[in-house]
Amino acid sequence: MELSRLTTQGTVTIPIAIRKRLGLTTGDRVVFMEVNGRIVIENAAMVALKDVQAAFDGEAQRMGLVTQQDVVALVEDNQRR
Repeated sequence: MELSRLTTQGTVTIPIAIRKRLGLTTGDRVVFMEVNGRIVIENAAMVALKDVQAAFDGEAQRMGLVTQQDVVALVEDNQRR
C-alpha cells in the first residue's frame, strides 16, 4: 500500500512505485474512474488504447480478414485506389 497527501490545491503526488506500475512518466495524463463503488486511477493513454481495441474487436472477422495475407491484400487494394 502506498500513501500520499492531498495539498490545499487538490494535488496528490503519485508514489513512484505506482507510477512505474501504471507506466506513467512526466507529462502523462491519468484518468479517475468509479468501478464498483471504488475510485480507480489509470494511465489515460492505456484506457484510450483499450477503448480503440474494443471498438475494433471482431472487425477483422466481419471483413473476412483471416490471415496476414488477407490484411496485406486489403492494404494493397486500398493503395491502388
